[in-house]
Amino acid sequence: MARRSKARSAKTAPAGTPRDRILDAALALAEREGWRKASLGAIAGEAGVPLHQLYGEFRSRATILGALMARADAGVLAETPAAEPDESARDRLFDVLMRRFDALKPHRAALKAIARGLASDPPTALCSAPAFLRSMTWMLEAAGLSSTGIRGRLRVRALALMYLCVLRVFVEDDSEDLAKTMAALDRRLRQAEPWLGLGGFPWGPQSRKQSA
Repeated sequence: MARRSKARSAKTAPAGTPRDRILDAALALAEREGWRKASLGAIAGEAGVPLHQLYGEFRSRATILGALMARADAGVLAETPAAEPDESARDRLFDVLMRRFDALKPHRAALKAIARGLASDPPTALCSAPAFLRSMTWMLEAAGLSSTGIRGRLRVRALALMYLCVLRVFVEDDSEDLAKTMAALDRRLRQAEPWLGLGGFPWGPQSRKQSA
C-alpha cells in the first residue's frame, strides 16, 4: 500500500500515484457499494482521476483485479526472508501464504464483496484467472517450489484451488490472529501435499524410493 502524505492543500490531488489511487478506490467501492456497482466510471470518480487517465492505466475491471493481486504479490515477496536450511517446503509455503493473508487483512470486506460479485460476473472472473494463477506461481517460487514444466503447472493449479478454499474462511475470519484461517490453511495444505509435490506424489523422491 502506498504511504499517503497528511499535509496537502484542498486543491492538491490526493497523495499516491494515480495507479495506487485507482486500486485503493476499487477496494473502497467494493467494500462500500459491492463489486457490481464498482463501474470504471465510479472507480475513476472515487480515485479523483479523469476517466481517460484510468483508461491509460487499466482497460477493464479484470485488469484492475490483476493489478490488485500483483500489488499483494510484491508486498509478500519483499517481506519473504531467505529460506532456512532446515526449513521444510511445506512450512515455507505456509508462512508465505499466511504473510499474504496478513497483508490482505485490512481489505477482507472488499475481497468478500469482490468474490460475491465475480460469482455473478463470469466474464470478469474468467479474464482475471490468468492473473490469479500468476500470483499462485509467485507464491510457490517464494516458498522455493518450482512452478516450471508440467509438474510446476500442476502445482500452480493445485495451490490455486487450495487457496480459494482457504480464502472463503479468511473473508469470514474476524479474529485478531487469523486463527481460523491458519487452521484452515494447515488442514488444506495437508490434504494438498501430494498434489503440491510436498510428499507422496508420483514425481517425488519418496514415491521413487517406495517403488524401488
